[in-house]
Amino acid sequence: MKTFEYVRATDARQAVELVAGDLSAAYLAGGTTQLDLMKDGVLTPGVLVDITRLPLHSIERVGEALHVGALVTMEELAADPTVAGRLPLVRDALLAGASTQLRNMATIGGNLLQRTRCRYFRDPAVPHCNKRVSGSGCAAVEGSARMHAILGASDRCIALHASDLAVALVALDAVVHIQGVSGPRRVPLTEFYRTASESPATENVLVHGELIDAVEIPLLPDGVRSGYLKVRDRASYEFALTSAAVALTISDGVVREARVGLGGVGSKPWRAWEAEQVLAGSAAGTETYRQAAEEAVRGAWTVPGTAFKVQLAQRTLVRALQSVAGVPV
Repeated sequence: MKTFEYVRATDARQAVELVAGDLSAAYLAGGTTQLDLMKDGVLTPGVLVDITRLPLHSIERVGEALHVGALVTMEELAADPTVAGRLPLVRDALLAGASTQLRNMATIGGNLLQRTRCRYFRDPAVPHCNKRVSGSGCAAVEGSARMHAILGASDRCIALHASDLAVALVALDAVVHIQGVSGPRRVPLTEFYRTASESPATENVLVHGELIDAVEIPLLPDGVRSGYLKVRDRASYEFALTSAAVALTISDGVVREARVGLGGVGSKPWRAWEAEQVLAGSAAGTETYRQAAEEAVRGAWTVPGTAFKVQLAQRTLVRALQSVAGVPV
């Protein structure tokens, strides 16, 4: 790890000004991704601005939404009674997303900004990575690519966004609250991320120095069923091969409203709009769920190592829909 300057910010404005004024500066919160990438030599900030003392640790209910401070930990949010009662898919995603030790360190803001687990991105000895060196190519396209993306991917980059939580939050139309030198702004999470096929090196809409200070999560109405299903190589802490966050409103045997997010398949947390269109107004049942699953991955871009994910993602979504709808599986 290269040497760097460490600064502890005392308020959000100071933190923003410190980072915005220095292109080598970066924020430090839980550090569960940042420090790993610094040790690997992928990130080499000249200044780390510690924001852990900022007053961004609260969880507040405001009307029919939760306002979650960016420094709330994954464990704290998972334990919140409103999350357990009104947002089961969020709680499921948090608990499936990391070990207890990591959940007690990792922050909500940091989770949304976590970098890809792509082995080629995380190894500076690999020369071909468009995320690290624009225009250098994508080693994953020709290499081992089992843990890579099939949606929002292209021959420019197939790096996967690994967050479980973000999959649930995009399905809920969560909104990110951002502070910058030009003042605050709000961005829907569905518009926050960029796909790898669009811009491998630019993963979100943040301008250098901007700071996520909160996430606004709409609460599901009473009676809406929801859940998060994660398929992985082992039951203990592991990243998703495929996953699905689902919320359904069903009455008289018909799906009245559906929200679907997919993980383990997208270069960003993937909102499956086409699947939702199939589900809404259709009879609740396995045949409808299969049709929705087919639409969810239509247009997938695969390489030999990721081709299996097309069918696995479909099966994952069908299983998640069946489970949430209460159908025996």
